Amino acid sequence: MTDNSTFMGRLRRGLQLPSIGASSGGSTAGGPASEGSASSDSSDAESGDRRPRNGRRPRKKNSVGRFLRDLVIIFLAALLISFLIKTFLVRSFYIPSASMENTLQINDRIIVNELVPKVTPIKRGDVVVFKDPGGWLTGEQQASSTTGNPVVDGVQWFLTQVGLGTQDSDDHLIKRVIGLPGDKVACCNDFGQMTVNGVPLDEPYTKLPDGVTRESQNDFSVTVPAGSLWVEGDNRYNSADSRLQTNTPSKGFVPESDVVGRAFVITWPASRWSWLDDYPSVFRGTDKAAQ
Repeated sequence: MTDNSTFMGRLRRGLQLPSIGASSGGSTAGGPASEGSASSDSSDAESGDRRPRNGRRPRKKNSVGRFLRDLVIIFLAALLISFLIKTFLVRSFYIPSASMENTLQINDRIIVNELVPKVTPIKRGDVVVFKDPGGWLTGEQQASSTTGNPVVDGVQWFLTQVGLGTQDSDDHLIKRVIGLPGDKVACCNDFGQMTVNGVPLDEPYTKLPDGVTRESQNDFSVTVPAGSLWVEGDNRYNSADSRLQTNTPSKGFVPESDVVGRAFVITWPASRWSWLDDYPSVFRGTDKAAQ
């Protein structure tokens, strides 16, 4: 009996131990604490799912939106600045003819200072770009600035609108100013030189045919009217300039209001990069003679 009682006691305690162990294990591993931990993880996961939707993801979308907005603003600002620069400061042109050789070659690219003559007055010797006063371009050999490729021409058109392209060069001419308003310009004296107000000009920039010493094939004498200019190409025997435009509406003179600006630098090709000289020494003394 004692043995049986002892055995049954041990059996009862043995049966109770798993229950206690299970209860204890449930409490520490799978019980309320474990469930609490699982609940916390689930809550974090749900919270994590909510944060990208309510916080991070919208911030990313907003960042992209702000970037695109800033990009558009920068582009529009650059476009506006380029337009203002083209309108008031500088502008690019290309050389379509040989009338200014050897100073300028066909297809040279130049930059024009548009502050001349709006802010700074034109001087004798300046190389100026001007709109056709009427009928001049028919006497010039013009090279087209368009390529025939709609994509390329479209890009060039856009660049031209902001002052970086040269597509509107076809409507302009470029010459050197020889006479200002009130000047008397004549050619040629006994040495074949051009004179301004009676002062002979020694012009190192002109291109003449081999063996020719006269600065102009035709003799002439004109007085430049108020608000106008007398211009000539450096390639004197291959330039339809003021000397050959006396039958046009402007009588060979260029209204100062038609001047776009003064060319001051060759930008392309790179091998020809250089400043354009106005040769003030050539015209020294002409102002005093005019007085």
